Amino acid sequence: MIEFPGQRAFCDTSFFFASLYPKDVNYNRAGEILKEAHDQEISLWTTWDIISETATLLLYRFHYKAAIRFLDEMKTVLNIIRYDDSVREEAERVFRLFSRAKNLSYCDAISFVVVKSLLNDIPCLSFDEDFSGLGLTVIR
Repeated sequence: MIEFPGQRAFCDTSFFFASLYPKDVNYNRAGEILKEAHDQEISLWTTWDIISETATLLLYRFHYKAAIRFLDEMKTVLNIIRYDDSVREEAERVFRLFSRAKNLSYCDAISFVVVKSLLNDIPCLSFDEDFSGLGLTVIR
């Protein structure tokens, strides 16, 4: 059984993609995590940046229908966090600080700031090494 401290989890693109793309190496594990989250009534959180990145990745690497299915089915059950310019400014600072050494994407910098400052450091559902490398709690 997976423990979700606080009954909430932040979802990253790598998690969404793995849960929807059967050829992904983490497909089965993503399905197990989703089932556990559903069974435990865990609220799933993300940003519009992650939704955009996931839909685009599904379109380019899988199929148009998968991208639309993600938007139609997943988006409706997610808590989408909105943020202001202060988060963008802090994300830019984090990106400048870590992008070279950690190969951190700008989207991951935004996610880091959102999780740390707006979501009280909730666990992240991610198969991306960047999240644990930044000190976030990761369920994978």
